[in-house]
Amino acid sequence: MLKTIQLSAGEGKHLVSVIATVTADGLVVQVMGGEKSHVGAVVMSLPRPSLSHRDSLSCNSYVLPRLNHKDDELAKPVAEKLAQYYGVPVVVVAGLHVDNASPRDIKLLIDNTNLAVDKLMAELTLPC
Repeated sequence: MLKTIQLSAGEGKHLVSVIATVTADGLVVQVMGGEKSHVGAVVMSLPRPSLSHRDSLSCNSYVLPRLNHKDDELAKPVAEKLAQYYGVPVVVVAGLHVDNASPRDIKLLIDNTNLAVDKLMAELTLPC
């Protein structure tokens, strides 16, 4: 049985939704928003023991950006943060778009993504 949770942050064209599905061995997360949700990048992060700090986790990440998109710049840190936090493989599919986005638009989308991910981490507990 799959467990899914959806959280969001922001409003209007800066609304970001995070939908997470807990699987038997990992987490699948969608980060969508702006004026046009789409598939802009896919990232898989696999946790592993840190090479420099034995008591913490690091991860290896595999990034598939869509041509002419920058969603991987958002998806990779989200996938790595969640993989390190939960200690399970994480796949993030991200797609946020605002037409003619200004630096302020981009900052708001990033900030709202981080807020939504923080809400997710506060609410979602994975089974052992």
